[in-house]
Amino acid sequence: MIPGWGPTDRAGLHPLPGGVTATPGFRASGVVSGVKPSGRPDLALVVAETPASVGVVTTTNLVKAPACVVAERHAARGQARAVVVNAGNANVCTAEGEDHAERLARAAAHELGLEPDAVLPMSTGVIGVPLPIERIEAAMPQAAAALSPDGGHDAATAILTTDTVTKEVAFEVTDERGGRCVVAGMAKGVGMIEPAMATLLVVLTTDAPLNKALLKQLLRDAVGCTFNRISVDGDGSTSDTVALLATGTAEQPPGLDVVATGLHAVCADLARAVVADGEGATRVAGVTVRGAETEGDAEQLARSVATSLLVRAAIHGGDPNWGRILMALGNAGVDFDVRRVSVACGDVTVCRFGVATSFDRAMAANAMRRDEVTIDVDLGVGSAAATVLTCDLTPEYVRFNAEYTT
Repeated sequence: MIPGWGPTDRAGLHPLPGGVTATPGFRASGVVSGVKPSGRPDLALVVAETPASVGVVTTTNLVKAPACVVAERHAARGQARAVVVNAGNANVCTAEGEDHAERLARAAAHELGLEPDAVLPMSTGVIGVPLPIERIEAAMPQAAAALSPDGGHDAATAILTTDTVTKEVAFEVTDERGGRCVVAGMAKGVGMIEPAMATLLVVLTTDAPLNKALLKQLLRDAVGCTFNRISVDGDGSTSDTVALLATGTAEQPPGLDVVATGLHAVCADLARAVVADGEGATRVAGVTVRGAETEGDAEQLARSVATSLLVRAAIHGGDPNWGRILMALGNAGVDFDVRRVSVACGDVTVCRFGVATSFDRAMAANAMRRDEVTIDVDLGVGSAAATVLTCDLTPEYVRFNAEYTT
C-alpha cells in the first residue's frame, strides 16, 4: 500500500465479497439495454429494500450532466430507495438531456413501485449524443426482474465504459463493543479523472444508522481525502457522482468513528482501483507532500506534481528526474522556500535543500519502476501533509483518446 493513502488503522475492517450488495437489504442487477454498440451490459439498478438516508456529491464542472442535476434534486429530500445507471452515453449537452434524466428515474421508479424522486439517476459515456431513452425504458422491466441480493457484480459490470475490470469493495465493520455494520461500494472510471467534489460514478451502501446531516458530512470527508485526490489525466468529468445510501437496519451498529473509518477505507480502495485501471496505465504513483503549513497547501502542491505531464512521463520511463518535480511544485500557486525542500523517490533521497544530493541513480530508477511508485516531498516548514494518487502517462493513453469517438 502507498503510505498516506487510506486509513492507517484498519482494525475492525473485514473484507467481504459481494460488492455493493454485501450490505444486507440491498439488491442489484445489470442488463443489456442496447445503448452500448458492443452489446455488453449497460443498465444497472441498485435498490434498498427499505427507505435509506441519502447523500450525493457531484462534479463542479460547469458543463454538468443532467443526471447530476436530477440526482442532486432528488437527494435533497434526504431519502432514496434506488440508483439507476446507464453506461455508454453521458446524456450531456443534448437538447432533451434533463427530460431524459427524469425519464430514466421514472422508468426505474415505475418498475419498483416508487415515487420518481426516490430514484437517483446516473449516466456515463460519450458526450453530445442524444440518449436512446426508449431502449432503456424498454429494458427496465428486465433490470427490475433481475434484481438479486447477489447482483452486485452484475451491476458493477453494467456501469463500465472503457474500464478493463470491475471495481468493488466491501467491509464488515466491527468495534470492541460487539457493534457491527457493513459498508460497501462499486465504482467505474478510468479516464477524464480529475475530480472536484466527487468523481466518476460511485454507489456506496451501508446499514449503519446515519441521518441526513451526518451522512452528508461523513461522505464529504471520505470523498475529500480519496476520490478528490486522484488524477488520471487532469480532466474533470461532466458526470462525476458519488451517492451513499444508508438504511440504518444494523441491529447493533459500531461507533461512529469506526463507521467513518470503514467508509474512508471503501472510498480509498475504490479510488486506488480507478487509478490502477487508468487508461493505458502501467504504474500507480503516490505523491505525498509533507512539512506544509496547511493540509490545503500540501494537497495543492501534491496535485500539481501528480498532474504534471512531464512527471507522469518520467514515471512511465522510470526516470528519477527530481527537477521536474520541483518545477511542478513551483507551478502550484503555493508559496514555499525551495531551499528547504527535500525529495525522495521511494526510499532514495534525490534532492536535499532544493539542490541535487549524492544518490545511487540505479536504485532511484528501480524505485521509479515499481508497480507502486512513491514520491515524497518535504517542505520543511510545518506538520501538514497530503497524498494524491496518479498513474504514468503512456503512449497507449494517447492512442486511445485520439480515437475515442472514431
